[in-house]
Amino acid sequence: MGRSFEEKSVWIQLVCMILGLGTYFIFAGNMISNGVRDMPAFAALFMVATALMVILLVAGIIVAAVASKPEGRDERDRLIAWRSEHNSSWVMAVGVFGAVTCMVLGIDNVWTANLLLLSLGLSEVLGFVLRLVYYRRGV
Repeated sequence: MGRSFEEKSVWIQLVCMILGLGTYFIFAGNMISNGVRDMPAFAALFMVATALMVILLVAGIIVAAVASKPEGRDERDRLIAWRSEHNSSWVMAVGVFGAVTCMVLGIDNVWTANLLLLSLGLSEVLGFVLRLVYYRRGV
């Protein structure tokens, strides 16, 4: 059985998320290690990484749509999306709790903001990975 358009789009989203956020965190880690604590510098870097993700996503979805006709989401696709979100949301909750703890302890805002972004990214990546597992194994 071939991959559905929905499954192909999840692969594209996963790769784009890893490339975009991976690029951001490589550069952000380098900036932090060099002593940069100016939040606007990180915001600019994040906007560039986000633009990179959007460009890659649009190109990837166009290629997938041309290669195979999108058939629309069915009940299985909705169930897989719900279950993967349900099972990956704990990563975001842990990250938010960690960020609040950083704020209470007075840790620099750069670390807090990047912890929040990391938890969001990891939650999304885990959600995409779980979707792919559910597409292959069944729900």
